[in-house]
Amino acid sequence: MTVLPITIWGEPVLHRRASEVEVFDDELRTLIADMFETNDAANGVGLAAPQIGVGKRIFVYKYANDDGAPPTGVVVNPVLTLSKVSGAAPDPDEEEEGCLSFPGEQYPLKRAEWARVEGFDGDGNPVKFEATGWFARVIQHEYDHLDGKLYVNRLMDRYSRKAMKQAKKNGWGVPGLTWMPGVDPDPFGH
Repeated sequence: MTVLPITIWGEPVLHRRASEVEVFDDELRTLIADMFETNDAANGVGLAAPQIGVGKRIFVYKYANDDGAPPTGVVVNPVLTLSKVSGAAPDPDEEEEGCLSFPGEQYPLKRAEWARVEGFDGDGNPVKFEATGWFARVIQHEYDHLDGKLYVNRLMDRYSRKAMKQAKKNGWGVPGLTWMPGVDPDPFGH
């Protein structure tokens, strides 16, 4: 297993829809193992393939939950069903979100409280589970990456302006920027 560099906001693969996985083989299983290794090295709760520069519809997660889902898992070609997202403003103390591809920054975002995900594991076997609360947030966040969206694309105007100002200050928004988990300082201070 290999720890891979994580792409930063502005890398084209992060901003376009990922393609469906069509072949379940050893190459896919190696990619998934590398994604788990990278996510662990980055102290992440989830990682989508576009975040390591691969435009495929795959994400891994590592999140202890009370929903009966395995605490670690992979979903290939996921389909997501969500409850309605409240129109209320996000609570800045309880609903702050971060992203390994927008490293070190966190902003409040309202998400659906419930999600059902269906897809496949790395061997092509069906996977289906429900997620609530923060686990649902993790699943939605990773799924968004597969559609070319980062959580900062969903922020309310005032937080969006702050995020874009910070991206500009950090020199993000251009191709070729990455950070290396386990080598570079942890952007979230874990």
